[in-house]
Amino acid sequence: MLMSETMEKLKAMRLSGMVEGIKEQAENPHYQDLSFEERLGHLVEREWLLREDRRYARRLKEAGLRMRATVEELDFHAPRKLNRAFIMELAGCEWIRRNHNLIITGPTGVGKTYLACALGHRACVMGYRVRYHRVGRLLSELALARGDGSYLKLMKTLVKVELLILDDWGLNQLSRTQALDLLEVIEDRHQRGSTVIISQVPVEVWHQLIGEATIADAILDRLVHNAYRVEMEGESMRRQRNKVPTLE
Repeated sequence: MLMSETMEKLKAMRLSGMVEGIKEQAENPHYQDLSFEERLGHLVEREWLLREDRRYARRLKEAGLRMRATVEELDFHAPRKLNRAFIMELAGCEWIRRNHNLIITGPTGVGKTYLACALGHRACVMGYRVRYHRVGRLLSELALARGDGSYLKLMKTLVKVELLILDDWGLNQLSRTQALDLLEVIEDRHQRGSTVIISQVPVEVWHQLIGEATIADAILDRLVHNAYRVEMEGESMRRQRNKVPTLE
């Protein structure tokens, strides 16, 4: 009766990991040989791991990564100019802890987004808050937010994220308003969080795509000078995977 009441109280306190741990200890005679402290330690560990799994799942969901990618599944054999040692160093996430940026450039289809999402996934695993956005859609969201009064709320969300991934950077010439919105995002995050930029366009061309020189200078000064670079090359991997076999 006492154990039943204890289990109900644990459930009421949402300690489901400990509940499952107690059930496991009751069914497994191995635990009878352990001391009280050891058994209690196992229960606490069970609860802690369950909560860590939940936090990780929540971080991954909030990240909104475009692809289900992991560092372990990266293909280093394809001729894409990927340095395994450097990528594995990035996977350690020390650059995120130090609020450095990462710029990934290269032609379409070589796996830039996959690489960024793999690093984003690793950051989620290591406890960092991550958010993925395509630049065009983010600019549209910011424009709508300005109209409905939620602009500051959205900006605060972007600032709090420890790793912001911006995909499709430089696909279109920016208007002055769009460039100013990007500057606001980059400025607010400068030295507070890390940003990954994914672009088909070489960094040397970004200045003219942003448009107004003073705004471009401000954005690039905060992004580029504090960034690691991965410059990918090679044939589109999508094209290789989707090649239609010849009929004989």
